[in-house]
Amino acid sequence: MLDKVVIANRGEIALRILRACREMGIKTVAVHSTADTNLKHVLLADETVCIGPPPSINSYLNMPAIISAAEVTDAVAIHPGYGFLSENADFAERVESSGFIFVGPHADAIRLMGDKVSAIKTMKAAGVPTVPGSDGPLGDNAEDNLRIARDIGYPIIIKAAGGGGGRGMRVVHSEASLIGAISLTQAEAGAAFGNPVVYMEKFLERPRHVEIQVLADMHGNVVHLGERDCSMQRRHQKVIEEAPAPGITAEQRSRIGARCVRACQEMGYRNAGTFEFLYQDQEFYFIEMNTRLQVEHPVTEMITGVDIVREQFRIANGEALSITQDEVRISGHAIECRINAEDPKTFMPSPGMVNLWHAPGGPGIRVESHVYSGYRVPPYYDSMIGKIIAHGNDRATAVARMRTALSEIVVEGIRTNVPLHQEILQHSAFQGGGTDIHYLEKRLGL
Repeated sequence: MLDKVVIANRGEIALRILRACREMGIKTVAVHSTADTNLKHVLLADETVCIGPPPSINSYLNMPAIISAAEVTDAVAIHPGYGFLSENADFAERVESSGFIFVGPHADAIRLMGDKVSAIKTMKAAGVPTVPGSDGPLGDNAEDNLRIARDIGYPIIIKAAGGGGGRGMRVVHSEASLIGAISLTQAEAGAAFGNPVVYMEKFLERPRHVEIQVLADMHGNVVHLGERDCSMQRRHQKVIEEAPAPGITAEQRSRIGARCVRACQEMGYRNAGTFEFLYQDQEFYFIEMNTRLQVEHPVTEMITGVDIVREQFRIANGEALSITQDEVRISGHAIECRINAEDPKTFMPSPGMVNLWHAPGGPGIRVESHVYSGYRVPPYYDSMIGKIIAHGNDRATAVARMRTALSEIVVEGIRTNVPLHQEILQHSAFQGGGTDIHYLEKRLGL
């Protein structure tokens, strides 16, 4: 049984995991850097272990330190949350080879989906629709690459096979700049990801970002929990997410969800995962699979009533999923705003002391945050300090509740992006739903 778990993360997701553990009667070990001694989940955990100085490479990315923490506390499992080591196949492998349970997929699945070329091949074999592209890595023959691009049709996008988070991409609009763009992206990919392999895809000019949440256990059971729309982005980073996605029909949801389920079954996937798609002209095009818990998982939980983190622990414990596909029901609409410690206009980080923190409340409001009055936001990590989730019987109600929540939140001492969210929610395009991934940057003039 999972009687004690190391939470190998920080911030709001670490607190989210701790709360799930408490509900399930699982003891917790919070590992933390010297900068995070006063994090909320660290103060609440059953045991704590300091694993290094503030830089992530010396603490939250320090595999031996995290595994040692599990050893000295007699923990049984390690939950990586998201970010940091959550999609590191070597870490998952080392956790399990050290005799602990990794609360996530097998290392082989992480590697398979972590390489975008192999991920696309796997999806094609499973019948999941993909973006027209090179169907494999680009070679060194310039004429072959020019021909592939002509067959696809410009504009095209060059992508790093080992990339992610919007990095390692370059859009090419004409043949004249193709070869140079390939060489430059290969060099950047090698430097950033240790893997110079790149591939080519058709560049969709006005797509939405729609993703499918899945859960898979060790007994061959797989379910999808519907879709989320994450198109409100800035520099490939999500700002607002919602579920279900505006304009997606029940028939479309069922069809693409079934294909994702089949892909999981064919590759023997386990635990939580997310299939990410570009959606344009009523068609889904697979771009990648995230083999971990997502930041935006609460919107799916709000519309389905399924506790995704709880299911992760059940799966890791060898139990079957608590629900079947026929039991999954979509109820109402949910919207999530990511609250960042940053200037709402320049987007510069704003670390420092939170002199006053007051979270919003009311019907349908959920707040996920590790912040409290007197907490000092450190300058070393991601600027997200929380998430506000609003749920209602329909999208209009969810939007109205989110507006109210944003007007109630109080954060003094640092700057946040709350004004940006308030502005976005007033946009007629957002109110209509279905904006593409370029909308926000165009609106901001970036």
